Amino acid sequence: MKGTSFQYRILIVEDDPSLRELGKMLLGAQGYEVLCAEDGFEGLAALKRSLPDIIISDLRMPNMNGFEFLSVVRRRFPVIPVIAISGEFTGLSVPESVLADAFFSKGHYQPAQLFEKILELLEELPTRPRAGKHTKAAVWVKNDKGTIAVTCSECLRTFPVSEAVKGVNEAECDFCSCLIRFEIIGEPTLAVGGRV
Repeated sequence: MKGTSFQYRILIVEDDPSLRELGKMLLGAQGYEVLCAEDGFEGLAALKRSLPDIIISDLRMPNMNGFEFLSVVRRRFPVIPVIAISGEFTGLSVPESVLADAFFSKGHYQPAQLFEKILELLEELPTRPRAGKHTKAAVWVKNDKGTIAVTCSECLRTFPVSEAVKGVNEAECDFCSCLIRFEIIGEPTLAVGGRV
């Protein structure tokens, strides 16, 4: 990166202030222009001000979480590469419900691995397909009552789902009637209303 006149812009969306600052410092030292946001809402506001070349987003955040944020990014800005970093999953493969091009598990990677992935994604920019990654997986959020709230990938509105189980689920959007597919990872059964 050093020695080039053009600075690639990276947007970091992370609710932990210390991780946000560390990311900004490390990426800034590599020659990137770094913008920061503390949740998905701030991330969307940052996208309105100026589009980044790459987005790095946490998944578990207050207000608008990373699943919801990345769903909107994939619909509106499918060409922007996305790296998800979270403690939600383990391994390097990107879970289908995470609409990202790469995934890193918090605490299980070195900065050099992240820098390498960023360079790899930047090299793909000119040939990146407009459609981006397949977006059949919708966004879901489980509240403390056990209810599943699904964000429609078509109209981007959120509606409750009465039942969901581990794996791929389908539900009709309450607003636009589209059939939405979403994936539950990690919990065997999520029952609502006392049913399993």
